[in-house]
Amino acid sequence: MTGFIRAQELIGYEFRDLSLLKKAFTHTSYANEHCAKGHGDSNQRLEFLGDSVLSIAVSTYLYRNYPEMSEGELSRFRSAIVCEETLSGVASLFSFGDFILFGHGEKVTGGNRKASVLADCVEAVIAAVYLDSDFATAERFVLSNLGFSKLIASCASEYGAADHKSALQEFFHDPEVNIEYRLSGRSGPDHAPLFESSVTISRNGEMLCTKTGSGRSKKAAEQAAAGEALAFFTGRGEKIYDS
Repeated sequence: MTGFIRAQELIGYEFRDLSLLKKAFTHTSYANEHCAKGHGDSNQRLEFLGDSVLSIAVSTYLYRNYPEMSEGELSRFRSAIVCEETLSGVASLFSFGDFILFGHGEKVTGGNRKASVLADCVEAVIAAVYLDSDFATAERFVLSNLGFSKLIASCASEYGAADHKSALQEFFHDPEVNIEYRLSGRSGPDHAPLFESSVTISRNGEMLCTKTGSGRSKKAAEQAAAGEALAFFTGRGEKIYDS
């Protein structure tokens, strides 16, 4: 289990039941050659479960953080994130190929470099974390430990999700400009809250602008407020920083 201890360090999660992680890294070829239950001891059942855990974690994140996107846009965005190319890239980032157990034939033919194998392993590891803990922990693992929230943010603009906060930050190329967000209100029922946030922009202690925005999540409200501030400055055509 020594190698799997290193795998835990890389993914930032310590298993209570380390056998779950071992199973997540057990390819069918290895299970058929070395395990009592053969195919049944491989990571394929975990992969099946992990696919669903990953999908709901990403879907929930997109729903909460991109309220302006339609159902069709959300579906296309999710498909771009939950795909073999993205998952195999995540696996490579965490060196999953170094830990997967292969049978002799699969090992000599470079199974640890196959995108499909690496992607399946990521889903299996996600399922292992879920079974070892709970959904909330698995969701945090997906978004934070494996970096899916950053992956989503990096390609949001391609799917119609405007990142006003980043655009506002880039508008001011001045370290003396301070942009501060504050939650200013919350209304509606607990199952469908509406948040209101304000953004205050100042330079050397002088307030330049305060704008508010609302959304179904705190992040969405901040994005809306940033959009209002960006429209204020770009709309009046003033350049208040030195390039």
